[in-house]
Amino acid sequence: MKTTRNVTPSKLTLFYDGSCPLCTSEIGYYKRADRDQVLEFIDVSSEQFSEDGRINRTDAMARFHVRSADGRQASGARAFVEVWRLIPSWRWLARLASLPGAVRALEVLYNLFLKARPVFVSGFSKLQEVTGRTS
Repeated sequence: MKTTRNVTPSKLTLFYDGSCPLCTSEIGYYKRADRDQVLEFIDVSSEQFSEDGRINRTDAMARFHVRSADGRQASGARAFVEVWRLIPSWRWLARLASLPGAVRALEVLYNLFLKARPVFVSGFSKLQEVTGRTS
């Protein structure tokens, strides 16, 4: 896994919080679903993460971000839609998100999730302890 700013230019780069067990679990799913190897994963909680002037650790830890091969960045709901477009089993959801107002509604839901994230992470961690799973 690359954790520096030198990423493969033809891939979509995902910046994620590797210290969050819920986030890490979701990224694990994306890694398994990435059959075409079109995603690059950068753990921004890692000591090896190098800020590049376009994204810093604080912002990247606060919200999900992606960067396309042409340098465009997206965060929040728009970032998830970009990932879904590249994962064959999730393309249907990306098409659904192209409906008028869908991304705006997803962003509202994502912002609500971010406010409740500590509660979700705590519950997820406890569930992992009970089931003996790590991701």
